Amino acid sequence: MASIFTYDPDPPRVSSPWLAPEDSDVPRKLTQQGASQGLLSDYGVEKLRAEPQEGPTEYKLHLLLRPRRAFKSMSTIQQLKNSQAADAQDTTGARPPVLATPASSNQPRQERLKHLTTQLLWRLQQSSPYHATSSKELAIPKLPADNIELCSPIRLEPLVPGLEESRGALYEIGVSDDGTLVGLTKDEMTESITTLRVMAASLGCTVDVIRMVIVGDCQWEEVTPYCNKNDQELSFVTRQGKLWVAEALVTPNLGLRGISGADYGNPDQGTMKTSGPVSLTPEQVAVPSRGSSTTPQLRITLTGPTTSGKSSLLGTLSTGTLDNGRGKSRLSLLKHRHEMVSGVTSSIAQELIGYKGSSILNFSQGNIESWVDIHDCAEHGRLVFLSDSGGHPRYRRTVLRGLMNWAPHWSVLCIAADASEDISTGIGATSSAKDVLGTAAAGIDLVRAHLNLALKLDVPMAVVITKLDLASKQSLQKTLTKILAAIKDAGRIPKILQPDQIQHDDLRDIPCGDLAKVDAIVKSITESDDLTSCVPIILTSAVKGVGVGLVHALLANLPLPGIPTSRDYVGMALNPEQPKCLFHVDDTFNLPNSYGTLATSNRQATGRGVVVSGHVRFGSFSVGDRIVLGPFQPEDEESRGLGLTSEDRPSPGAYGLSISHPSSAELARIAMKSAVSASVIPGEWHTAQIVSIRNLRLPVRTLEPGQAGSIGLVFSMAENSLSSPLTETPRVRRGMVVAIPSKHMLDTNLSLQAASGFTASFTDPAIRSLTSGSFVNVYVASVRAAARILRVSRSQWHRSHTATSNDDIEDIFSLNTDLETADPTVDEGHSWSGEVCLELLHSREWIELGSTVILLEGGSQDRSGLEGFVGKVIEIVD
Repeated sequence: MASIFTYDPDPPRVSSPWLAPEDSDVPRKLTQQGASQGLLSDYGVEKLRAEPQEGPTEYKLHLLLRPRRAFKSMSTIQQLKNSQAADAQDTTGARPPVLATPASSNQPRQERLKHLTTQLLWRLQQSSPYHATSSKELAIPKLPADNIELCSPIRLEPLVPGLEESRGALYEIGVSDDGTLVGLTKDEMTESITTLRVMAASLGCTVDVIRMVIVGDCQWEEVTPYCNKNDQELSFVTRQGKLWVAEALVTPNLGLRGISGADYGNPDQGTMKTSGPVSLTPEQVAVPSRGSSTTPQLRITLTGPTTSGKSSLLGTLSTGTLDNGRGKSRLSLLKHRHEMVSGVTSSIAQELIGYKGSSILNFSQGNIESWVDIHDCAEHGRLVFLSDSGGHPRYRRTVLRGLMNWAPHWSVLCIAADASEDISTGIGATSSAKDVLGTAAAGIDLVRAHLNLALKLDVPMAVVITKLDLASKQSLQKTLTKILAAIKDAGRIPKILQPDQIQHDDLRDIPCGDLAKVDAIVKSITESDDLTSCVPIILTSAVKGVGVGLVHALLANLPLPGIPTSRDYVGMALNPEQPKCLFHVDDTFNLPNSYGTLATSNRQATGRGVVVSGHVRFGSFSVGDRIVLGPFQPEDEESRGLGLTSEDRPSPGAYGLSISHPSSAELARIAMKSAVSASVIPGEWHTAQIVSIRNLRLPVRTLEPGQAGSIGLVFSMAENSLSSPLTETPRVRRGMVVAIPSKHMLDTNLSLQAASGFTASFTDPAIRSLTSGSFVNVYVASVRAAARILRVSRSQWHRSHTATSNDDIEDIFSLNTDLETADPTVDEGHSWSGEVCLELLHSREWIELGSTVILLEGGSQDRSGLEGFVGKVIEIVD
């Protein structure tokens, strides 16, 4: 439950029993060779290993829907009898062969077909790393009274949910359960494979025949009428034929094969071709429709100082488990042992909660065991995706990653109610921030640092006061005073939601009273047409459950922003380099090799793929789309800059002045001597194809605008218009983008353009403290990079028309505190703006015009490291 993007590095493999273990990748063999025919002597085997009870391999003597003919002799029948005697002492657990003579099927045709199709579905699920039992009614075709017409087209049904990432199922036809090669005649094999195609098509899958092997000879008698002068008599004619064994691979049809490398976006959805059983005659089938999650999704990031109870609150919200005062509710979120020992979160944990009516759809419900179950139960409701983050200054990168990389719709600032106390009191109380940071950092005001950063960002926010059970009335009032003063100073209106004082042990439904309180706040936010105008404040205790219902009610009703578009930042200004669709990459994972065959034709080579996780900035991505990924840095550029080799050089942007790095000052001096600005370089963008998509762990065909998820990509290893041929899979990193070029870019042969620098506008007067030539860390979307300031320009003072009056703001506890100003020389009612021109030091990045940027200087032991400047990108330097 700690991460939504966890891929099995060694998923179940579809291994052919005809191949040696070191060469048992069936999809790769299929890609290189296609279907092959030969003699048994070509393979050097007499029988296969016994059929495994589990896994994606199935042995079938035949797949006929009619009784088999009677044979006079079969060269493999004696083998079968001998193998039964030899295997009588077998203790491997394999099923003994059920046939000592040619098999006959006595089941009604429809029942047998349904039984075989259900068996195929189970085998397909065996090779899926995240398979789930499907409740979909199988689309079994109504068969005519006679045999299936072999030349009739087979209609492909939509893919059964849960099979989107199946590696396929391998069928050995004409083989008994113990691995004996019995064989079928050519007409029986043709009919069996046709039946397999019908079964696969009803599940949304296709069949590729990998090999056809002659294993023996057979004789049978056919009755033919014989006419003489007096009467008509029956005569018996002996026929001879070969016995064949076939290996067929059934895979989900994702509409990926046969797409030209120059096509981008959605592939042509005309017809798909399947191979015939022996002659490989093409058959026309329909491509299944694509699906996506239609449930509204809200992304929220939890932020706040260390020991503020963020992880405990998230654990209580996602599991319905009350805390014991020592972090019990957060144990399911932690990834590292040191987090359990120290109590300090250092990584980002993510959880999914669903809401439908007043029901809370989390792991406290008996029918929910995974995120897929939450998706199913929350249909026509709402999904809330919550990201936790660290609060210790040492892990400030996770704070900014949660606020920037995931582009949250709302941020929830968690502050402990006893944050104003110097020493925690009470039995079982958690350590204070001072205890965790040590005496050297006792002067750091983490509450104010996190609060100021959250207010500077143009993101709607709410405040949750935690640990209400530990705070005295005086400490609570001091904490609220600081929070309300900062909110009012930022021109926002605080709205406190008073919780009841009843201890809540059952957290599976939202109390009606809490829903009523939240409705009034949400109504005022909606009517203001500005989601940042009001700041809801909730007082909670994860130990007693006080206020948790209010938090659930707020999450279930917070207003959702509109669907993002490519013109949100720049309006209607013409930008020919703006792509049609854009996806920001936050993390990367390996993609199994077996996905490569889904993206290529049978004889085309493919490379290893990658899984990228993040969110869709605008546009939509579907399985089968051709995309571009980048910007990459060529190998000859890897060793530039600081003279490091590609093996020991950190990722781009790692030379920033981070206080978590013990050698920040030394690295800065080295960078000052040998810093080289990024220049125009070839091969920044590579083409790839989407082979799988997950939306918050739910396998889907399309990722819609604004949704978060993961995309499986397979790179095009052949030469294309965007890059030279690839010899190996390029290294994908955080901060890259996945994009589909717009029609204008394709028509004019324009490529996406990475930036070597940019200019940003700031309204904070403190920006004047920056000097030309100094180094800063830059955060834009999922990009974190080191940059050098080229110049700082200062605009004229101008009178602000957005100054707000605090007279009509609700004043809790009659607060009249004097607020600190950022610059004592600034007159009230006036504002200031300035521009900063920056040059990226180590890599070119994709930066969208109008996006939010954060500049952070190097921290020190007496600073939180979050004292930054928030502005907007107004110019891009190519």
